[in-house]
Amino acid sequence: MPSADPAPPTLEQLCAAKEIVVSTGSGGVGKTTTAAAIGAVAAINLGMKVLVLTVDPARRLASALGLERFGNVETRVPDAAFAELGVEAEGEMWVAMLDTKQSWDDLVRLHAPDADTREAILENPLYQNITGRFIGSHDYVAMERLYEIHNSGEYDLIVVDTPPTRNAIDFLDAPERMAEFFSSPLLRWLITPYRSRVFSFAAKPFYSVADRILGSQFLKDIAEFFMLFQTMYDGFVERAEAVTALLGGPQTTFVVVSTLETAPSRETEFFLRVLAERNYHVGALVLNKVLPRVLLDAGGTKAARKLTHESSELAPGIAGQLDPPGDDVGRLGVVLEEMGRNFLNYQTVARREAEQQSEISLAPDLVLRVPYFDQDIHSLRGLLDLGERIWR
Repeated sequence: MPSADPAPPTLEQLCAAKEIVVSTGSGGVGKTTTAAAIGAVAAINLGMKVLVLTVDPARRLASALGLERFGNVETRVPDAAFAELGVEAEGEMWVAMLDTKQSWDDLVRLHAPDADTREAILENPLYQNITGRFIGSHDYVAMERLYEIHNSGEYDLIVVDTPPTRNAIDFLDAPERMAEFFSSPLLRWLITPYRSRVFSFAAKPFYSVADRILGSQFLKDIAEFFMLFQTMYDGFVERAEAVTALLGGPQTTFVVVSTLETAPSRETEFFLRVLAERNYHVGALVLNKVLPRVLLDAGGTKAARKLTHESSELAPGIAGQLDPPGDDVGRLGVVLEEMGRNFLNYQTVARREAEQQSEISLAPDLVLRVPYFDQDIHSLRGLLDLGERIWR
């Protein structure tokens, strides 16, 4: 007798099997909310110590979790916040929001070869400005923070909220790009004059002009900063390789969040393709604000057309069944007709959504549809409601 087909995977099974869940998607599709909801229901149902690490936070997330604020240091969501909702959490939910400056300070302390170099970097007058504006600075330090927290073994599950999709590519590439930068010809060309008094004749005009525009002290400070940073190059390369391996390893999965509007759907298709090319595991696709499938029901279509075209004939019979009986049959007929038309209008949108979903050819086995909520999610109750809808 042939064995039954295996049951389709669930988000619960995915979170139980993985150590890192990366929530990603276009801006405005609900990926931050989805990440927080996954963290909340995982803490409740799996008995895990869960951390939600937000890289692109919505400020109202703190209040939704019953916290005044949270930052680079992990903060626990109090059990009382769950108890007020009549929920008993089997595990713990923690949250953290990336603080770029603090994370860079920690990174320097970790990688600096000695105390003198560490203090020289931290005290360099351009350190704060450069790390704040450095291309990829925020993305790189976010990846470092993820690696550090995972390596600590403090948490059973880490749910990461990433920047919007196109920026998420920078997020994924940041470790490798940062390592490449510190060994780049451009950087070597910049610092050569300050390592040696002998440098190429061709470079002299550039430095002459730069000195007049920026000032020689400014260039010297930049060169000193990067010379100090190059002492940490080996550490950067080693960690970049480790972070890349972590993202592609069996302990990590990606949850891609989208709506079925045209632009987000195209972004989703693009990012799913990028993840596939890198052999990253995509565990689920979460489709937010999706219209109910009942709108695609043939019986519903028939009923809506009947309401639209026969409202005046139907109105008297319906009015007689009201308690008390309706006496404004004409107005009831208008209402019935409008209801039918609205159903058919929404049906048109639902069909477009169904077509849009079918065009996402690289969708994983687990596709979760989340309906429109009556209001924006801005409370722990709302996060739990969302989480339970997609959990099993």
